[in-house]
Parts: sequence; structure tokens; C-alpha cells
Amino acid sequence: MSINGFRSMVLPLAVVVVACIVWRAPLYGAESAVVIAPPAIDNPKVPGEPQTAVLAGGCFWGVQGVFEHVRGVKQVVSGYAGGERSTAHYEIVSSGTTGHAESVKITFDPAQISYGQILQIAFSVVSDPTQLNRQGPDTGTQYRSAIFYGDDTQKHIAEAYIAQLDRAHAFPRPIVTRVDPLKGFYAAEDYHQDYLVHHPEQPYIAYNDIPKVENFRKTFPGLYQDSPVLTSNR
Repeated sequence: MSINGFRSMVLPLAVVVVACIVWRAPLYGAESAVVIAPPAIDNPKVPGEPQTAVLAGGCFWGVQGVFEHVRGVKQVVSGYAGGERSTAHYEIVSSGTTGHAESVKITFDPAQISYGQILQIAFSVVSDPTQLNRQGPDTGTQYRSAIFYGDDTQKHIAEAYIAQLDRAHAFPRPIVTRVDPLKGFYAAEDYHQDYLVHHPEQPYIAYNDIPKVENFRKTFPGLYQDSPVLTSNR
């Protein structure tokens, strides 16, 4: 069975446990949070129009699930970035040949949270930025770690922060997160939206993604909000 097939199916827990023992435990799953310094270069928190950030860090179910609990975030949409509109469909993206990465588009209030803080959360509790073209059990370029910047300011903050963390040896290996221009973001199919909220007991979610939300709550208590901002309420 392919990894994508494993992820999308709701399997009996006993089957999942066996698969984990043979396939990925203890390398992946409930990863620990990494406490890292905030970005030295960042936007100031000032009132203004809502801003957006587009990030990729593995399966978009977990990335969306974490950022829906961030105070100051107004909406999080799972989708695809890095490829063409014509190939922005789950079955095609899963082939790993489209240039797309499973991504999320985060709309946030710049008076409550900064772009740099969003990157700090992503690197700390959402995904491992040192894994190349994979994240945990999911492999392929569609699961790469990436920041899709919308303007030169976002590009500067992202590149400066990666350089800062590498200089400080915040991770045991160099960061491989790509910083690419955002050419387009395409929302994923409806059944992917708010997936963690709607399927908290799905084995993949319970093993890989619920711990990320808990890590976020413990690591960033001042930015955590208990009630998620649901895409289905848009």
C-alpha cells in the first residue's frame, strides 16, 4: 500500500500499530517540539489589513490543524502551491510530478501576530525543516518544506530567519526549507479542509498530527487559542 493510500484510509487501529512497527516507528510520529529563538528580523505588530502567509511542511492536514489554533489567525485553507492550476488536484499532486507542495494559506491579523512568528511556529512544532522532500512518514516533493513568499519583505524575513537558525545550530542538521515566490495558491478539495477537526480519531491524525497541536499549546501558550478557526465557516 502506498503512503498516500495509508494516509487517506481509516484503518483499524491494530493494523496501524503493526504498520508503524514495521514501517516507521520509532523514527516518526509524535515529534517533540523544538524551542527556537524568535526571528531577529520581523515585521512590527501594527494594525492593518489582513495579511497572508503560504507555507508547506508535509501533509496539509496537520499544518492546517495547528495554525487554526493560533491567536490572530483568521482563516487557514489547505491547498497546493508551486505548480500549475491545471494540476492542482489531490490525485495528480500525489504523484509528486506536478511541482506542487501540499500547502496552507494563512490569513492573519498583523496587529496580533507577525509573519516571523508564523515561521517560528512552523519551524518549532509543525514540521522538521531539515527533512528533504519528505515529512515524517510521507515522502515526495509534494511534502517538501517550503515558504512561498508574497513580496520582498516576506522573502527577506524568511531568508534571514533560516540563516539565523542555521548560524545558531538550532537543529542538528541544516535547514532545507525552500524559499520560493508564490505564483499561485489553489484550495484543496473540500474533504481535506478542517480534516484534523473532523477526524481526530483517524489513526494518521491521532498519531502524527494531534501531538503537534498539543506541542503548540505547550510551547506557545500565549499564542494558543482553544477553539479552532474553521475553514468551513468562511
